[in-house]
Amino acid sequence: MALADRPLVPEEWVRRVDAILGVLPRCAQEPAWTGTRWRVGGATVAHVFGGEDQRFRITFRADADEVMAFQHMGEPYFNVSWSGNAVGMLLDDDTDWDELAELLTDSYCIQAPASLAAGVERPGRPALG
Repeated sequence: MALADRPLVPEEWVRRVDAILGVLPRCAQEPAWTGTRWRVGGATVAHVFGGEDQRFRITFRADADEVMAFQHMGEPYFNVSWSGNAVGMLLDDDTDWDELAELLTDSYCIQAPASLAAGVERPGRPALG
């Protein structure tokens, strides 16, 4: 049985994610096994990719209590079973990019060394630095 093809993520969406994460200290975009990911050091902050079902997804990190909440919200969020602090979100033309920017900034702060995360302004939260 052949694997289904995965669609390429629209370049505009990759640019939008990069506009959020690429400005954060030492956060770099790179090709992933499928799609594109952003990493700080060796830690993945976010990964955007097309699924075999032809839908687009992004995974990112969240605090443990938030992961539980996202799991119960349903679409556009979905459970990511490979990590206790990972959250998945479906991307489409109705994606709330402001909300996603907050979630990705939080993900960066979870994955980055404390010295880098301390200076990042997080909407709704005071800077730590």
